[in-house]
Amino acid sequence: MAKTLGKYFIAIVPEGEIQEKSTALKMVLKDTYGIRYGLRSPAHVTLKMPFLWNEKKESELSGKLSRFFEGKLPFEIHFKGVDTFGKRVIFSRVKKNPALNKLQEDVIMYCKTILKQDIELSDRIYTPHMTIAFKDLKEANFSEYLDTAKKMSLNERYIVNRVALLKKEGGKWSVCGTFAMGSASV
Repeated sequence: MAKTLGKYFIAIVPEGEIQEKSTALKMVLKDTYGIRYGLRSPAHVTLKMPFLWNEKKESELSGKLSRFFEGKLPFEIHFKGVDTFGKRVIFSRVKKNPALNKLQEDVIMYCKTILKQDIELSDRIYTPHMTIAFKDLKEANFSEYLDTAKKMSLNERYIVNRVALLKKEGGKWSVCGTFAMGSASV
């Protein structure tokens, strides 16, 4: 039987108010300017860029990731303000955080050594952020988009105690598994 490759990535997917506020901002951008691409995934902070995996072995992947994240300690991150990558991406800024950078490095090395995944350039040049809008931004209206995003920007703290595996289906990314981090408190 031929294997079917699915597209996956690993991320922190904040729950509660941060997810609600981020989705509300994406909806305002959609309703006001027609910007939709940011709605194709829940608000998240990527730890490992998209990779291909045999869908028939998805439960094996989930098991490996569950065991990996059990050994990682929870920590706090702080979303503060809005920033951009040129005039092509608007995102919620994640303040510098050594624990987040260490987790991302560990995830990348685990994916390379255990899951046999390539390390992408974006994996090596890590800039933690939570994308609000990308791809369908028009340069002529960029300052309007950015002003709208700044008015609704986050200033929230979040305890990272779970990490998610997301899967692309029907052109959208959705959480297909979550993994609890170790039991130590922050």
